[in-house]
Amino acid sequence: MPSDPQVLAALANVTGALPSAEDRPGQQQMAEAVADAIARGRHLVVQAGTGTGKTIGYLVPTILAGQTVVVATATKALQDQLASKDLPFLQLHLGQRFDFAVLKGRSNYVCMQRVRELQDKDTGQLEMEEFAATTKVEINRLVAWAGSTTTGDQADLSWAPQDRAWQAVSVGSDECPGAKRCPMGDVCFAEAARERAAAADVIVVNMHLYGLHVGSGGMILPEHDVVIVDEAHQLEDIMSDTVGVEIGGGRFTTLTAALKHILTDPAVTAPIAEASTLVRDTLAPRLGERLSVPLPAQVSETLVTLRGRLQKAQDALRAIETDVAEAQQRKLRAVQLTTRLQESLDLALGELDGYVPFVSGGPDYPRLEIAPLDVGNVLANGIWSQRTGILTSATIPTSLGARVGLPAATFTELDVGSPFDYEHHALLYCALHLPDPRDAKYAAGVQDELVSLIGAAGGRTLALFTSWKAMDAAAEAVKARVDVPVLTQRDLPKTALVKAFSEDEHACLFATAGFFQGVDIPGRTLSLVTIDRIPFPRPDDPLLSARRELLGPAAFGQIDIPRASMLLAQAVGRLIRTANDRGVVAVFDRRLGTANYRWDIVKALPPMQRTRHREEAEAFLREITSG
Repeated sequence: MPSDPQVLAALANVTGALPSAEDRPGQQQMAEAVADAIARGRHLVVQAGTGTGKTIGYLVPTILAGQTVVVATATKALQDQLASKDLPFLQLHLGQRFDFAVLKGRSNYVCMQRVRELQDKDTGQLEMEEFAATTKVEINRLVAWAGSTTTGDQADLSWAPQDRAWQAVSVGSDECPGAKRCPMGDVCFAEAARERAAAADVIVVNMHLYGLHVGSGGMILPEHDVVIVDEAHQLEDIMSDTVGVEIGGGRFTTLTAALKHILTDPAVTAPIAEASTLVRDTLAPRLGERLSVPLPAQVSETLVTLRGRLQKAQDALRAIETDVAEAQQRKLRAVQLTTRLQESLDLALGELDGYVPFVSGGPDYPRLEIAPLDVGNVLANGIWSQRTGILTSATIPTSLGARVGLPAATFTELDVGSPFDYEHHALLYCALHLPDPRDAKYAAGVQDELVSLIGAAGGRTLALFTSWKAMDAAAEAVKARVDVPVLTQRDLPKTALVKAFSEDEHACLFATAGFFQGVDIPGRTLSLVTIDRIPFPRPDDPLLSARRELLGPAAFGQIDIPRASMLLAQAVGRLIRTANDRGVVAVFDRRLGTANYRWDIVKALPPMQRTRHREEAEAFLREITSG
């Protein structure tokens, strides 16, 4: 690939304006590859390790190309970073004019029609008899805010309302009749956001919204030439969630509330209200199960019963004739919700060819999920055949391209590495002397390892576990044997927990899979990351088990090893966050050093020195934490 002087010059100008400007060859390589991919209309899958500066690496060449781009992120934190930091910075320093917009799902914006309906025309007071006193106070605050906000975006609130209060002043996409059929369509915040997005050069969304866009046949987002998928390792799972169907009691609860705003006949509304209990009683005994196709008789019978109740509600709604604008809107929203739920039930009661039905959630709120067996075809038709795709992450599973439907001849794979000196700054210790994780003596062995390593590190430890049970047992045992604070994931919300850990250099934090990614704690506060087991996906996961059956003997290599490698690499990535960080990663699963697939996993990790001797790990920890 030839050098691109324009891209490199622009990148140099931009990075030179950063407070801590430094030369990043991986970022330059990535920027040139993105420019080349866009110019040739060829898809690109690029692994850019921590510290590469991948966001700037893909934004600069894309904006210079002058094409409309959608950036789809997996996390709200990354979406906010793009909108509040990276894109405004580029507007100042890139030297090319461009506009950007953030677009979220409709339920993220206050609905002025809902606000209007809450207000009594004669008194101007809010009609809120159905709400609790505390909820009424919050709704009053939200209504006042709706009159002053310029965006209507919940994220712009300076406080966090209860879900019930926010739901009173917002609508979901299944509920909204559309701007043209709404009296307040001209001042709709969601529509205004869509209009800004339609005029923008760069549109930032989350992957869930992009999945809804694909599932709707391209009806949600503006036309665009390029899609950049950041944190692309999550693309397959998120797309499975969004282009499939979910039926749970919550949808009937939402519909009941909408019906009660327009229908007074309990013979119609009561059966819908009772539907959530019927859904729970039918699905809870099958929690975690993959269901047969066609669906089991009891499940089918329940869905048919629910379909009949919905039809009665639909008939009652269509019989309503009114000239009152607010009543018309309530009717439209109820019709919309009922229709969407009917469509979901119809799909579930259909042939389900190419779909996997299973029951997820918890015993109180089980859900019937119907996910596509293979999202590749959906993505190939809905994305890759229509525009250039740039897929990037710090960790890319080896089978990603095939799993998300990229035809082999249409994309380039690239690994630009990381600028961090892992070879000298990080040590990977595998405790080969421990028993197999399935052995009864394994848990006690892990606890002994933790006590010794935490002692050598003087705390400063993020201990990660693949189950809550293992985390709880280890935390209870270790707390009594170390003289440093031990925090666990049960103590505080995630943000507060990370803050508490960051502010006490000698603290330890014991956590589960939710902390394998999205945790950024630079400096000596985090000098040791431990992982109890190689994080293989559950063998009984309903959707993955169906995909394994489809692949046969190749499944372990194409599904389990890539997923485990990716998650382990994500966990390892918590350690080195800046060029000056140093530390140890300890894996207490002997299979990392003995199994015949071990090199497939090790190759996915940063190029750290390796040892099987705990004394070497302890010596390294004492060296980097002394003084």
